[in-house]
Amino acid sequence: MSKKNVAVVMGGYSDEYIVSLKSGQLIYDSLDRDLYNVYKVVILQNEWYFLDKNENKLPINKADFSVTLSNNNALKFDVCFNIIHGTPGENGLLQAYWDAVGQTYTGCDFYQSALTFNKKDTLAVLSKYGIPSAKSIYLRKGQTINEEEIISELGLPLFVKPNQSGSSLGISKVKQASELIAATEFAFKEDDEILIESFLDGMEVSVGVIDFKGETVVLGITEIVPQNEFFDYEAKYEGASEEITPARIDTETTKRVENIAKRAYESLGMSGFSRSEFILMNGTPYMLEMNTNPGFSPASILPQQTKIYGISIQDLCGNEVEKALAKNQN
Repeated sequence: MSKKNVAVVMGGYSDEYIVSLKSGQLIYDSLDRDLYNVYKVVILQNEWYFLDKNENKLPINKADFSVTLSNNNALKFDVCFNIIHGTPGENGLLQAYWDAVGQTYTGCDFYQSALTFNKKDTLAVLSKYGIPSAKSIYLRKGQTINEEEIISELGLPLFVKPNQSGSSLGISKVKQASELIAATEFAFKEDDEILIESFLDGMEVSVGVIDFKGETVVLGITEIVPQNEFFDYEAKYEGASEEITPARIDTETTKRVENIAKRAYESLGMSGFSRSEFILMNGTPYMLEMNTNPGFSPASILPQQTKIYGISIQDLCGNEVEKALAKNQN
C-alpha cells in the first residue's frame, strides 16, 4: 500500500497566523511517517507556498492545489490537514475553495466553519437545542447606538465583542456607561458586526470535543483563571492566564458540561477538533462560542487535554487524516 500524501496547511490571513504556524509544526512532527508522506504548506494573504525538505518555497498552483517540484513532477495531496486559525481556514472560505477544486481536507466543512465563526448565528442555532447563552444585543456598523437602552436591557458590567470569532481581539469589558461607545468602536475595528453581551459572573471553562474512532469524545474541561479582567488575546497567547485541567468542579457539574458540549458539537454537525467556551453560573453552563480550529501548539489547551485524556497526539492527528480519506471514498 503506497503512503498517502498529507499536506499540513497552516498560516492564515489574521494575526493568529503565528499561532497556526506553531500548531502546524506540532501536527507535522506528530504524523506517522510509516503511513504518510508529510509536507508543509503555508497560506498567507499575499502568498501560498509549499516548503520542500530544505525549506525552499515553491508556489501552490491554485487551479488544483498542487505543487510542481524542482524535478518538474507535480505533487498532489491525498489530504490537507487544515490547522489555520481564523480566516480563511476557520470561516469556511478555504473549505469552499477546496470543495470546488476537489481537494480532500480534515475537520468540518464549509457550512459548519462559516456558521461557527459567526457567534450570533451559532448561539441562535444552539438555543433551539436548549443550550443557554448570555443575553445579547447585535449591532451592525453605522447603526445608531442607544446607550441607555442597551444598559437598561443588559446591565453593567457588559462585554462588547466582534461577532466574527477570532482570537479575542477587539473585546472589551465595559464597567460604566461612559466606556460603551469607545468599546463599540474598538470592536468595529475587527468586524462590521458586533455583539454586546450581559456579564456572566462565573467560572470560564474551555472544553475540547472531537470525533474519535466514530464517537464524540470530550477530551477535557479546562478552567481558565485570567490574570487580566477576562480571557483576552494576551491571556490566550501570551500566558497571562492560569489553565487548570481538569477544572475544579464537582462530578455533577462535570457531567452537565460534558453533555452540553457534546450536544453542541453534534447539533452543529461538527467534525474534527473543536473547543467550546462556557461560563458556569450556579452550575449552569452558558455557551460563549465554538472554535472549529482551536490552537494546537504545544502550549495550547487542546493538546494538553489530549495528553491528560490519554490519546497520543500521533493517534489524534492520524484519526483526522483517516476520517478525511474515508469521507473521500464515500
